Amino acid sequence: MNEIVTIVIPAKNEEHYIGKLLESIRDQDYQNIKDVPIFVADAESTDKTCAIVRKFQNVLNIEIIPGGSVVVGRNNGAEKANTKYVLFIDADVELRDRTIIRRTVEKMEKKKLHCVGAYIKCSNGTTPDHFTYFLNNLVQFFARFSSPFAVGAFMCIRKDIFETLGKFNIQIHFAEDYFLSKDISPRKFRIIGSVFTDNRRFKKIGHWNMVKKFVRVALNAKNQSYFFKHKVEDYWD
Repeated sequence: MNEIVTIVIPAKNEEHYIGKLLESIRDQDYQNIKDVPIFVADAESTDKTCAIVRKFQNVLNIEIIPGGSVVVGRNNGAEKANTKYVLFIDADVELRDRTIIRRTVEKMEKKKLHCVGAYIKCSNGTTPDHFTYFLNNLVQFFARFSSPFAVGAFMCIRKDIFETLGKFNIQIHFAEDYFLSKDISPRKFRIIGSVFTDNRRFKKIGHWNMVKKFVRVALNAKNQSYFFKHKVEDYWD
């Protein structure tokens, strides 16, 4: 086995989602997908998350490791990675494009990129749900020319660059993915395709609040103190 990418999935009580994600990873056309190391950083789930993950251990090279907050889970998984690239994927994401992992790795290798992200689309929900993600993707599109905006839902990064940038900052639970990716050179960043998630984030914080969050984050790319002003919160609370 000579894999060059490791997948890291932070999770907590994701029994309604993680099975779909792992099925979509299993069905990827990436060569030897069954051998790609996958670390599920579980934050002491009390539902069937871990049981569902274990059902995939006969078809995927998957291991459950200790997690915590999303930031801690991602860092814990990256710490165990012994590959050139680390691909972070959220547990409630579905990879409907069977080629996206293969194309991501190929693009990273061919263009010698430091990071590749993806747009997000809503797999269900209302017109406002779809429109809000459209606005988010628009912010990502324009931000990539100055301060790359990679979202943790699907973010592939060279491990040495990840470590050089200081990993995900454990003091930030608000746009910690953008805080990391914004310092990557635009010439070394690309967005490739889309991944799907549902509308639970909108149900939690509302559409308008989500839009304001993305816009403010993009506008404060050069203002690092902005990311530390907001109350540290648990993503899963």
